[in-house]
Amino acid sequence: MTIKKNMNFSSYTSKKRTDIKPVSVDLYFIPVQTRVPLKFGPETLTSVICARTCMTVGNELGQTTQGWGETPLSVQWAWPSSLGYQERCETMRLFCRMLAEAWAQFDRQGHPIELGSDFVESKLPTLLNKLNNQRGKQTEPMPHLAALVCCSAFDIALHDAYGQFLNRDVYSTYNAEFMNADLSHFLEAADDVDFSFDGKYPADFLNFPPAKTLPAWHLVGGKDLLEASELTGTEPDDGYPVLLPEWIKRDGLKCLKIKLRGNDSAWDIDRLVKVGEIAIENDVLWLTSDFNCTVTNPAYVNDILDRLMIEHPRIYQMILYVEQPFPYDLKENQIDVHSVSARKPLFMDESAHDWKLIRLGRGLGWTGVALKTCKTQTGALLSLCWAKAHGMTLMVQDLTNPMLAQIPHVLLAAHAGTIMGVETNAMQFYPAASASEEAVHPGLYKRRNGQVDLSTLNGPGFGYRINEIKRILPDLAGHFEK
Repeated sequence: MTIKKNMNFSSYTSKKRTDIKPVSVDLYFIPVQTRVPLKFGPETLTSVICARTCMTVGNELGQTTQGWGETPLSVQWAWPSSLGYQERCETMRLFCRMLAEAWAQFDRQGHPIELGSDFVESKLPTLLNKLNNQRGKQTEPMPHLAALVCCSAFDIALHDAYGQFLNRDVYSTYNAEFMNADLSHFLEAADDVDFSFDGKYPADFLNFPPAKTLPAWHLVGGKDLLEASELTGTEPDDGYPVLLPEWIKRDGLKCLKIKLRGNDSAWDIDRLVKVGEIAIENDVLWLTSDFNCTVTNPAYVNDILDRLMIEHPRIYQMILYVEQPFPYDLKENQIDVHSVSARKPLFMDESAHDWKLIRLGRGLGWTGVALKTCKTQTGALLSLCWAKAHGMTLMVQDLTNPMLAQIPHVLLAAHAGTIMGVETNAMQFYPAASASEEAVHPGLYKRRNGQVDLSTLNGPGFGYRINEIKRILPDLAGHFEK
């Protein structure tokens, strides 16, 4: 069979004996409470529902195996809105059920990247339209980013199941031996570069062997306490640090990500200076600033950076990159950001839904991409390949991933070749949630000497070692099969 360029994967039949297809899906919802609030732009997170999925896959011979995926349904990040939290959360949970049924019924065979890409391109928009039509025109539609977050738990489970099926690390399958098509069937190079994805596979853009330890970025949220004068007596007394200097000393941190408001320059500058001074006092090396999509004019960011450069040059030098100041709907907000990226590397995060939007962002002046597994493992890999092929810098950012969600997250960073390590902050906001997983992988859920340790990950799929993790799951939210 000859595979045509830019083929629709729904049109091809199984080619390799290693091809799989979904057979059934189990869905669980695991509630998690934060120990301290986490501020996202104008909203604050105090709890989250994690969607955990178990996908059974099979081949033409009827052989089956299972894989697991998980993602926090981070409502405030995926669906910023004036709508009430509960309405948005319940809508995302409903969509997870719709996805579980659709994945179980998905009658395609192939490699996980082929199946994942086909599902996101052909099924996800239809399901999202169906959901929003059911909700009616009188309420705000759920955005594509929220749909991707819901879908990611299933896509991750698919990749894990494939590795389980072959009894090998799933990252060792992103190549010509296992894939039916090269990257030219998924990606197109920008017009201004002399590059072709013909004959290229994801493995060509990944780091092998992957790093076994990674520098860990700590998140300084908008409500995080910086110094003792801010204590009120209502802080949790649970054995974990409360003040930023305590976290730095306990975990040996060298990298701090600072959440800003994006609509209050005086507050943002003050926050950057205060955190920067604490960082200098405690031998932290790197900072980054996250405006959470609240800025609409590049001059806002430029003025802050220019003031830091003049008034606080040491802190300015410590800023490694700037993350997503501008609205995440890039098509509706095509802002020329070359003036910002001329000052500091500028990374797309919420805007980087897929490689096509990364291509658009590159043309507008963005120079880096913050990858997230919560936009699907498949999408993160394809975005990684496109960005690297076009000279863009990479980072892997957290969605405050606890439990199983932490593992594909850090593995992506280990294989990606990031600008500096990986952001990992679930241990700040709900450390107890991951106790069962931490017993098997202690280095992933506590940061030591400013790093996380991936050396306990081994075995097939993502190396979860799921049978060793003594987690009691809640009642099934749904079982779906063909």
